[in-house]
Amino acid sequence: MTTAARPTAPPRGSLLDRDTAMRLAATEYGRFLDQLRALDAAGWERPTDCRLWDVRAMAGHCLGMAEFAASLPAFVRQNAVAGRRGGVFIDALTGLQVEDQATLTPPQLLARYAEVAQHAVRGRRRRSVLAGWLPMPSTETVNGMPERWTFGYLFETILTRDTWMHRVDIARATGRDLVLTPEHDGALVADVVAEWAARHGSPHALTLAGPAGGRWTRGSGGPELELDAVEFCRVVSGRGDGEGLLGVEVPF
Repeated sequence: MTTAARPTAPPRGSLLDRDTAMRLAATEYGRFLDQLRALDAAGWERPTDCRLWDVRAMAGHCLGMAEFAASLPAFVRQNAVAGRRGGVFIDALTGLQVEDQATLTPPQLLARYAEVAQHAVRGRRRRSVLAGWLPMPSTETVNGMPERWTFGYLFETILTRDTWMHRVDIARATGRDLVLTPEHDGALVADVVAEWAARHGSPHALTLAGPAGGRWTRGSGGPELELDAVEFCRVVSGRGDGEGLLGVEVPF
C-alpha cells in the first residue's frame, strides 16, 4: 500500500453481496486449513511461487492475515507496525505476519489457524457492516496506476482471494491436487472475471477450463481467449505472463 498521488475515480467496492462474500470466506478458510493438515513434514519446507516464502512462511502469512481480520487490536497493531517500517506497505505487513508466526511449529500453527479462522469471518462481516463503504486511507497500485479501495472491497473480496491464491501456491509447491468446485471456486473465479472485464472494458470471448471455469463474452470482434481457470487467475494476479487483455491485472 502506498500514499502516492491520489486517484480521482471513486473507491473500488466489492462486486459480491455481503452474504455471498462471507460464505465464500468461511469455505476458503476451511479448505486452506484442510490443505495444511494434509501436508507431510517435507511439504512444509517446499519453496513456493512467492520467492521469499516456503510453504511454512506462506502459512504463517495466512495465519497473520486471518488474525488481522479476526481481531480489531491485531488489525490496529499490524497496520501501525507495518506503517512504521516504511517502504511498500503490503510487503511490510506480510513480512510482519510471517515474523509473528515464525516460532510456531506446524502443529501449533494448525491449532492457531483453526481457532482464528472461525473468528475471522465474523470480524470481516462486522467491519464490513460498520465501515465497508468507507475508503481506505492508503492507495494501491494496480496496472501501474494508484487506486482507492473501500474497506468493503478489502474485507469482502481481497482477503478471500488472497487465501485462495495461496492455496493454489501451496498445491503447486507440494504437487498435491487442488480441491475445486463450481459452487465455491467457480464463484470466486467468476468474480475475478467480472472485475477483469470491467477493468479493461474491451470486447472478448473468454473460455476457462476446469471445475471453476465457464465462458464469458462481451461485445463482438474481440479476442478469443482459452485457458485453465486457475491459470487465468494466476496470470491476472501477476504470477504468470499475460499479453493483451491477459496483461490486465486484478488484485489478489
